[in-house]
Amino acid sequence: MMMFHRLSASVLGIGYMGKGGGTIAALFCCATWWLLRDPLEQHSVQLIVVGVLITWGIWSAGAVEKEWGHDSPKVVIDELAGMGISLLWLPIKPGYLFGAFILFRVFDIWKPLFIKKMEEFPRGWGVMMDDLLAGLYANFIMQWIVAANFFY
Repeated sequence: MMMFHRLSASVLGIGYMGKGGGTIAALFCCATWWLLRDPLEQHSVQLIVVGVLITWGIWSAGAVEKEWGHDSPKVVIDELAGMGISLLWLPIKPGYLFGAFILFRVFDIWKPLFIKKMEEFPRGWGVMMDDLLAGLYANFIMQWIVAANFFY
């Protein structure tokens, strides 16, 4: 079971890359979102996928904490889930994917507006919550951009 959590938390080994693993995991999410754009056009499917990623992330990040320490750089499932939140209900077009990616990474790296505070939650919750809030902020801005028709 621990191998399952290691693979999940590291997103199939992306987390083992070291520095930049979170960025690669977020790009992986964008690429997957693009490749699966037909089924993901249904907003209910997007919500189910992101819900599963969040639940799975909390579980696996908490499980590997004893071995890897709290919020190890090897854990990148939080970036995958946070990026998924950034993309919720956006048109699946390159400009929007790129905009959501940039905003998510900016919020995730700088951690403004209570994002840093979210890391204080225990175990897998603390690993995930800062990225989920970063994704929420990125999505909020992207929804405004879509409504203003900036890219298309």
